[in-house]
Amino acid sequence: MAISGCSSTNHSSTLPTISFSYYSPTKSCHQVFNNLQLPPSHSSSKHALKSTPEVTFATSTATHEGVTLTIDAAKAARAAVASAFEIENFLDFRERKKDDEEKSWRNGVLMRRKRRRKRRKAFSESVENEKVIMNVAIKPTNSGQYLTPKQEAEYTLCLKEEARVEAVRKRIEETSENEVTLAQWAKAAGMSKNSLDKVLCDGREAQERITRCYRRLVISVASSYQGKGLSLQDLIQEGNLGLLHGAKKFNPEKGYKLSTYVYWWIRQAITKAIAKKSKITRLPGSVSELVPRICEANAVLSRRLRKLPTCQEIAEAVKRDMLTVWLALERNREPISLDQPIVAGASMSLQEIVAGPDETTPEAIVKKQFMKRDIEKLLKGLCDREVNILRLYYGLNGNTPQSFEEIGRHLELSRERVRQISCTALTKLRQTSMVNDLITYILHS
Repeated sequence: MAISGCSSTNHSSTLPTISFSYYSPTKSCHQVFNNLQLPPSHSSSKHALKSTPEVTFATSTATHEGVTLTIDAAKAARAAVASAFEIENFLDFRERKKDDEEKSWRNGVLMRRKRRRKRRKAFSESVENEKVIMNVAIKPTNSGQYLTPKQEAEYTLCLKEEARVEAVRKRIEETSENEVTLAQWAKAAGMSKNSLDKVLCDGREAQERITRCYRRLVISVASSYQGKGLSLQDLIQEGNLGLLHGAKKFNPEKGYKLSTYVYWWIRQAITKAIAKKSKITRLPGSVSELVPRICEANAVLSRRLRKLPTCQEIAEAVKRDMLTVWLALERNREPISLDQPIVAGASMSLQEIVAGPDETTPEAIVKKQFMKRDIEKLLKGLCDREVNILRLYYGLNGNTPQSFEEIGRHLELSRERVRQISCTALTKLRQTSMVNDLITYILHS
């Protein structure tokens, strides 16, 4: 940048010339002032500049203001560039965030679609399995309907005859140690071999026809018991057993249909199978029927009281004894394996810390011997038949306890007669004074 005075024709003298370089942000004001070049003064000139210091000060002031404006302009430019850079970074960040959100949303949609497809596939597979079961179970018969009253009477009679000859065979097997031959079987049944073969063939044919014609009834009953521990196939098989058992007891002379009569036998067979086979620990029928009522009462009381109900409250809700409710809840728990580790990942199992049975201790062995001796003394006041029935029913001889029906077949007595003899024997034992000695064993056990 150069500032020069203009020459005039009227003046012979020349104004001073000021020369300085362009301002650079890297240079300071002192460096700019040092670059100022003034011409030498001409004292001989008449019109020479007389006030050189004032001109120099004014020039320096103007230069300083120009430098300040330039610095301010540079700062403003730098701030503008920084603001533009920040705005650009913010826009990039917002764009990346938007892309990430869109990507996560797409991933979530894909995962939900994947889970939905998996659920649909599992549902379709279950439906296909049900269809296969239904197609296999429901086979069309020749008539496509239930049996006629004449066919019902005929087939049920064949089943009863087959059941009669099978009972004869079982009775022979219980009394004989060797395998029963066909001749012995026919002789004990009071018929020839051909007649026995015909009875067995007719019985098998009757079972097949009844099972095939009433399969739809069995499936309709079994489908209402799904989800209680047994699969649909197992429920259908148990229902077929109940169907055949009811058909053997059906009496066509009373005028009822076979389907109406066997319906309740099918339900009974399925409910018994669920009670016996759905869990590892078998519960009695009365207790297994009580468990759903207890669970329902527990849920209702929990919502009403806003806390877990006690056994007394549940017993009052189901109108049963508290001890019965407690036993049902305790026996309904899932069993725990002794090989299960105490803590997840631990090497020690429950079997290593659970104590053994009390019978292994010497005190328990001696106590058991004294109890056997007192029981033998107590049974001496009964007759031989009463003692034999009690031993078989309670398993006092070390064998498995038997039912009244099994004891009746063994002693050739009816089930009711065996029960009457057992009740009479127990009444006699309660009237003796030695019962109190046996109660002490129970109290101290």
